[in-house]
Amino acid sequence: MTYRANTRKYILTALIVSLGFSIYTATRPVHDYPTGKPGVEKIIVVSDGEFGAAIAKELQSRGIIKEASAFIALANQPSSGAQGISPGSHRIESHISSAEALSQLLDRKRFTNMVNIVEGTTLSDVLKVVEKDANISKSISATAAIRKIKPFLSNTRGSLEGQLFPASYTFAPGTTLQEAIQAMVSKFSVKSRELKLEKGLNSYNSYQVLTIASMVQIEGDAGDFAKVAGVIYNRLRIGMPLQLNSTVQYAAGLRGQIALSTAATKINSPYNTYKYVGLPPTPISNPGELAIHAALHPLASDYLYFITVKPHDTRFTKDYAEFQKWVTEYNKNRAAGAFK
Repeated sequence: MTYRANTRKYILTALIVSLGFSIYTATRPVHDYPTGKPGVEKIIVVSDGEFGAAIAKELQSRGIIKEASAFIALANQPSSGAQGISPGSHRIESHISSAEALSQLLDRKRFTNMVNIVEGTTLSDVLKVVEKDANISKSISATAAIRKIKPFLSNTRGSLEGQLFPASYTFAPGTTLQEAIQAMVSKFSVKSRELKLEKGLNSYNSYQVLTIASMVQIEGDAGDFAKVAGVIYNRLRIGMPLQLNSTVQYAAGLRGQIALSTAATKINSPYNTYKYVGLPPTPISNPGELAIHAALHPLASDYLYFITVKPHDTRFTKDYAEFQKWVTEYNKNRAAGAFK
């Protein structure tokens, strides 16, 4: 699903464009360009709230379709999917049939301004991606924009970390940086309610569960998320330090590195889960739906240790001696280049 915002108001429902195709009805035979003979590609900009009739007229005036009425008649069909047309810039061929035009307007690959936010990215990562979008207005700094946005889940630091939902977004020309980030926070709020994150889990409130989900996202493959979440909860329950490389890497700016040095585990940071017991003060990434679900539904087990011995081979155990054997195996695999 794609989510998007405009220069005045961010909108996060699937029915972004109020098409209003029923304003016009085809009362006479419609004419269309033949299929299979497209002309040059052109850029069509669809604005938020733009009515379908206006879109159809624009397509006709730009030589995309032969007659607006043909496009309107097609889009009026309940199964057409026309309500899914997103605002933003679309690459579309000229001299094509109305059916082809509608198909190309719905094709995500034809967006010229798609912003993809992937699971596990941080607030800093997201800002770098969004600031590269030519449709985003840079009228204020990222710092100023962030200060104007209220987190959906309140926290003592007022942090947005973890609350920018990973998805594909499109933004209409002139969208401000604040509106773009707000759109992601708003999408997070929608997903949070769907997943019932606000209820938390047992003695852990929603923000703590989100923080756990952010670590799960980085520490495991999707198939192991529930197991990783279970280990985290087990360690918290007995007062054992989490000792997760991901939190130290977040604090030290070392994300993406496989190994962690002994010196790094001694840095003085509240995110250093080798040094401090309990959760870090904020999430360390923007988790996706699967990681949040896993943090809300951890696998019940007695596991206290896990390690990825090689890519896609993560092992879990309650036995420290067994864990140490796997550490040796991991070191051999890393030295052999298994993680490159």
